[in-house]
Amino acid sequence: MIELVPIGYIKNSRQIVEDDYWGGIISELIIDESIVGKDGLDGIEGFSHLEVVFYFHLINKEKIVVGARHPRNNPNWPKVGILAQRGKNRPNQLGLSIVELIERKNNSLFVLGLDAVDNTPVLDIKPVIKEFLPNKNITQPKWSTELMENYWKDAM
Repeated sequence: MIELVPIGYIKNSRQIVEDDYWGGIISELIIDESIVGKDGLDGIEGFSHLEVVFYFHLINKEKIVVGARHPRNNPNWPKVGILAQRGKNRPNQLGLSIVELIERKNNSLFVLGLDAVDNTPVLDIKPVIKEFLPNKNITQPKWSTELMENYWKDAM
């Protein structure tokens, strides 16, 4: 068994779990200094982007998906394994987003591009280092591009 303790929590305006319209959402990551230390964020301001690992805490355990399904239950898209999509109903309920770091204030990080609702537990943060990013072209199926069409648009 693995036991994880959140290093902080997310504060933002998104209260309801929805699949689209995450554009323009600014989130505050409030980091618990008793877990990472008072200087655990020192130097993070030198990075433009961060990877945030978080826990999908609002997912009903009965809705966890194993095996394959149509992404977003859309029968127009092919049935693919849960690990071949970024659905939130994953076996370990882990989310991962690359975000833009806007500002650090003491033990808080203000970021853009985090697709997690208010009060989501943060499990880890890593700086994005370009040498860790793919150095070849990224390929993906057409359905995933269609799925993401409204994802980063501003809320209506």
